[in-house]
Amino acid sequence: MEYRIVDMPTFRFAGVSARVPLQYEGENPAIARLAESITETQRAEMRRLMDLDPREVVNVSWDSDTDFQREEGELTHLIGVLTTRPAAEVGAGLATLEAAAGTWAVFPSDGPFPEAMQQTTADIYGTWLATAPYELDGFRMFSFCRVRADGTAYSEVWVPVRSSD
Repeated sequence: MEYRIVDMPTFRFAGVSARVPLQYEGENPAIARLAESITETQRAEMRRLMDLDPREVVNVSWDSDTDFQREEGELTHLIGVLTTRPAAEVGAGLATLEAAAGTWAVFPSDGPFPEAMQQTTADIYGTWLATAPYELDGFRMFSFCRVRADGTAYSEVWVPVRSSD
């Protein structure tokens, strides 16, 4: 499975956040509604804050009722950007989520949206982790997608890891 390892400084996610139903496959309607709720003021603030790669609008999921083990219950989801700016500088009604400095495994995918990215995520947790020299360093993953007009997308799934040695 193709991946790269990236060391990241301490940063935070800044964006809009909500509790949404956990859904493994297909587009999650609650997340789509959250995306539609973003105001122009919030978009401008996210653009101002974005100062760390990947310089993309990302989706972050954490705090699952089932630790992501079963497709039931809810999780907290944030649509936003990565920033190194202090939380006190984040405005426009945006939520923040802290991320400690650490190592991230980054998995690219390219194909039908959202199926290719969802299959990549399943492969990370179902196959890659069983043989990789890494283990999860928490359940806070994030991803981004560049969706094309033909229904395909380039995506990356970022997973926090630490050496299993």
